[in-house]
Amino acid sequence: MFKKQVAEFIGVFALTFVGGGAIIVTSGQELIAISLAHGLILAVMVASLMHISGAQFNPAVSIALASRGKQSWGEAISLSIVQLLGGIAAAFLLKATMVPAFEFANSHIGETLGKYSNASDPDMLSAWRVLLLEGLATFFLMWVIMGVAVDGKNAKHSGIAALAIGGVVAADIYCFGPATGASMNPARSFGPALVVSDWTLHWCYWVGPIVGAALAAFVYDSVMGTDD
Repeated sequence: MFKKQVAEFIGVFALTFVGGGAIIVTSGQELIAISLAHGLILAVMVASLMHISGAQFNPAVSIALASRGKQSWGEAISLSIVQLLGGIAAAFLLKATMVPAFEFANSHIGETLGKYSNASDPDMLSAWRVLLLEGLATFFLMWVIMGVAVDGKNAKHSGIAALAIGGVVAADIYCFGPATGASMNPARSFGPALVVSDWTLHWCYWVGPIVGAALAAFVYDSVMGTDD
């Protein structure tokens, strides 16, 4: 369990730091660069740590796996806590290292916010849109995870798991990012939100991904079936 916890901490730390760092150095303006940064760092971390912890790197994923009996609830909760700590540590280090070199980091350290969750434009705030879009993006992510990393029938193609998971995250960010930030991950959202004290519609970044991931796991497991 200790090795799993270390793996999950490092995975989320890397995702938050590299993803958030890409947002900072581009001032949030280069969507392709931001999408690729998240997708690439996730892909390489999945490739290097999947054999240790399953490379979950996301409380929504951990909870969804537990809901289908793929791991115990105790393990899911333990790993979720470590994932949150990884996101927090990365956000604090971003704040410490990116200021003063990047002016954008004075007020932003890679928060997963979009047009529908930005407090600076209250007229655009839309909880139901954030819930729906974050849930849908995480549904796509969890569906891919079920297909390439959980389902034993796909074991012979396991080499593409890292590329597939990183790819779906990059694609989701490219599509959903401007609207919601495309977090798909409560730990990725929580760390930066804590450091900058911006909790605008933050609950949506828990409820949407958790429901979306759980629904994807349920549908895949029920319809496609999974071999251990």
